[in-house]
Amino acid sequence: MKINVDRIIKPIPTSDGAGVKLKRSIGTHTIDYFDPFLMLDEFGSENKDNYIGGFPPHPHRGIETVTYLLAGEFEHEDSTGAKGRMCAGDVQWMKTGGGIIHSEMPTMTEGKLHGFQLWINMPAKLKMNKPEYIYIDTKQMQVHKDNDKKIKVIAGKFEDAEGPVKGHNVEPVYLDIEIEKEKEFTFNLPSTHNSLIYLIEGEVKVGEQNHNPIKDSTLIILTRGEKLKVSGLTKAKFLLISGKPIEEPIARGGPFVMNTKEEILKAVQDYHNGTFVTS
Repeated sequence: MKINVDRIIKPIPTSDGAGVKLKRSIGTHTIDYFDPFLMLDEFGSENKDNYIGGFPPHPHRGIETVTYLLAGEFEHEDSTGAKGRMCAGDVQWMKTGGGIIHSEMPTMTEGKLHGFQLWINMPAKLKMNKPEYIYIDTKQMQVHKDNDKKIKVIAGKFEDAEGPVKGHNVEPVYLDIEIEKEKEFTFNLPSTHNSLIYLIEGEVKVGEQNHNPIKDSTLIILTRGEKLKVSGLTKAKFLLISGKPIEEPIARGGPFVMNTKEEILKAVQDYHNGTFVTS
């Protein structure tokens, strides 16, 4: 079955952390979540005042955060004692599990910062697990390149290029795709998955059916199916993200996402009692 456009959603300008300006496309009144994806933010600016405050120490429980940096540098530090620097092209895939307190602060005082943060839900059986990280250095990432396109594989597989994230419960696909004007990207996806495209720049046509113009910083929710075709109306860059739904109740409380309101209250209580961190 061919995949087409289900919905086209323009992100909502907002801010998070210590005033970092961003565009939020999942986790809004338009689309609260798209199982298993809970939030998708694009942050990016050449004005340091829009990002210099960064994301000071804050807690998480019950989710995975996937940070993909396209430009700039971040320093990460957390309650497990882990510390590291993210550079352009790197990915930090964090399974917060039962509790972690971390910070992400820009190490630059000028220049362009640009990247994405995706929140993935965790199933009830994994929500209280020990926190875990996958650090992915851009130099270690496999890339497929031909005359029509360039595809960087973070999760999943495209032709001979395979992502380093394996054995994951939602069987994720996460591709960074650059396509030339009037060229095509075709890909087979599992019909069980919920899939989206986030267009970063350029203009594309998705599927065979006519749809409204899609240009720059736009979320495209896809119909379920197997055969995806994206045509570049201009030279374009976009993310393709796909995952198997968890299909469990969701209770949100800021940086905590659990299955019940009681579990959210317990997370807040643990945080205030100093018993929050899972080691």
